[in-house]
Amino acid sequence: MSIISKDIQKAVQLLSNEELVAIPTETVYGLAGNIFSEKAIKSIFSTKKRPFFNPLIVHIPSVEVLDNIVNHIPNKAKLLADAFWPGSMTLVLKKKSKIPDLITAGKDTVAVRIPNHPLTLNLLENLKFPLAAPSANPFGSISPTKPEHVARYFKNDIEMVLDGGACTNGIESTIIGFEDDEPIIYRLGALALEEIEAVIGKITVKNKKEHKPDAPGMLARHYAPSTRTFLVDDVASEVKKHPNKKVGVLVFYQSLNNDALTEIILSKKKSLQEAATNLYSSLHELDLQNLDIIIAERFPNNDLGKSINDRLQRATF
Repeated sequence: MSIISKDIQKAVQLLSNEELVAIPTETVYGLAGNIFSEKAIKSIFSTKKRPFFNPLIVHIPSVEVLDNIVNHIPNKAKLLADAFWPGSMTLVLKKKSKIPDLITAGKDTVAVRIPNHPLTLNLLENLKFPLAAPSANPFGSISPTKPEHVARYFKNDIEMVLDGGACTNGIESTIIGFEDDEPIIYRLGALALEEIEAVIGKITVKNKKEHKPDAPGMLARHYAPSTRTFLVDDVASEVKKHPNKKVGVLVFYQSLNNDALTEIILSKKKSLQEAATNLYSSLHELDLQNLDIIIAERFPNNDLGKSINDRLQRATF
């Protein structure tokens, strides 16, 4: 049975013994293991039922550790690291040979970030190794933003969830790779495109790749509830297409005022940041209601709205 606990020393002990621990970050909870332990890394893949072709993100405590992980840091990567670390940004850089191919899906690059969560930064400082930590959910399912989400998924599979409370940003990190030293967004995330461009100028987005993805989160179906989900511009019109169904709706800020629906409003004050923070926990809540379908409202396609739409699009099937 997974124990939800704030005991960092217990987490250090488990991780040092090649066990897995679910850890909090400001984005989502991660399923963490020692990057240099083949046992731990294989256990991450098997516990999540994640395909080996999908690379993992390495979490480090400080930018000083980056030189131990990667061979080359482009100038724009340095600018981004200065601006956004610790934080919700992952950089994909040329790896050092000691970084296991198992983590990078055989690629010569590795995804790295410094999470912005005091408990996990403290944990990383107390370990002699970095942590690989993809989201702590079965592959393709809704990512967890509360310790209870993780315990529900893996109650018999891992010994400990390090309790850092609810995640403040609520969707995964933005992933930025480099091709000929020029940055490319591989995954839209909790750091908005506009914030990135304010630091380094115009950036290309290349965030879909089914075969040998360059980074996590590039597959077409991902982050999905078990309940059939639709993403639409007009929720009220879509609801009318499904008479006699138990319908859940996920809207940005305006209620449909329909008592026949199970409705969650993501941000009554019309905040994209608050909506992003609440997105996954709201999908978890709807997914537990034994509904026939979930209808989600498409967001304005700017700032974090782009990232929310990206997640909702991948949740539909």
